Amino acid sequence: MINVIKKTTPAVVSIVISKLFYKLRQELPFDLFGPFGLPFPFLEKIPPKKKIRIGGGSGFIVSSDGIVLSNRHVVIDPQSDYTVVTSDGQEYKAKVLARDSIYDIAVLKIDSKKKFSTIKLGDSSKLQLGQTTIAIGNALGEFQNTVSTGIVSGLSRYITAHDAMAKQSQRLRGLIQTDAAINPGNSGGPLLDIEGKAIGINAAMVFGAENIGFALPVNHAKKDLADLKKYGKLRHPTLGIRHIILNEELKETHKLPHAYGAMIIPEPMPGDTGVVKGSPAAKAGLKEKDILLECDGKKINEKNTLEEIIEKHQVGDVLNFKVYSRGKTKTMNITLGVRG
Repeated sequence: MINVIKKTTPAVVSIVISKLFYKLRQELPFDLFGPFGLPFPFLEKIPPKKKIRIGGGSGFIVSSDGIVLSNRHVVIDPQSDYTVVTSDGQEYKAKVLARDSIYDIAVLKIDSKKKFSTIKLGDSSKLQLGQTTIAIGNALGEFQNTVSTGIVSGLSRYITAHDAMAKQSQRLRGLIQTDAAINPGNSGGPLLDIEGKAIGINAAMVFGAENIGFALPVNHAKKDLADLKKYGKLRHPTLGIRHIILNEELKETHKLPHAYGAMIIPEPMPGDTGVVKGSPAAKAGLKEKDILLECDGKKINEKNTLEEIIEKHQVGDVLNFKVYSRGKTKTMNITLGVRG
């Protein structure tokens, strides 16, 4: 294991998030100002074009030309600047190539012609409970290349992650659970197997609990990397609907006809119907409150979500749905489009 750590740590990086002060001031809450909204004196002494560090995370290099994998929530702000710090202390500007909002994955490119050390990607579909894991990252934003070990203690986990910076929550699914310590700042670092291959991207920890951490399966990142190489952008399939997965509680509360399926619901904004204009769902005639009950003969429910079904397919695939609409059940074929 010592040799594995020596081999992989040069490819693990810290990601520093910074922002020009004048942009940051526009986002400061009112309570950071003095009486009548006037800024406190110390704020006036900071040059407007000075860059202020506002956060950090981890990442790891997966190709020698400087492609880095991390979490989307680490680099979520398009107005911030990102600097990659390698294990030898060198700093490089980095550009965000893609942010995958479904799986919380980000792909960055280091601005340098240097050849970098890399970590090979494993196969997260072959993970087994009890196998050894090694987590590496920038723990607490201070301790670079902190190493912890453990085992795979759960597979296909679902959690709701809260992002204070983005002020939003995200449902993450299909996660790897590990008892290797994952701390704030570790986000984006690699979860390795005993051979030193990345099987996951460290994503979250549970506050108030010990030895419970989560990582994103690396196979999702492999698909994103393949999309970027082939199309220059992420190419995820979509139906083009906003929905909620039904269960017994929702059925009883809202007097619904089914306790399973994906019901189309609108966003709380004027004119929204839950169906994106021009999308495959719109072309198929789906409407608000329609319930997609089955896909290719399998029930859609909390264990077999619509998102998971769609992500297993490619753009252009034709799926057969059983749909409950206005008191009637019917079947329809829908061709998946590209999510914008």
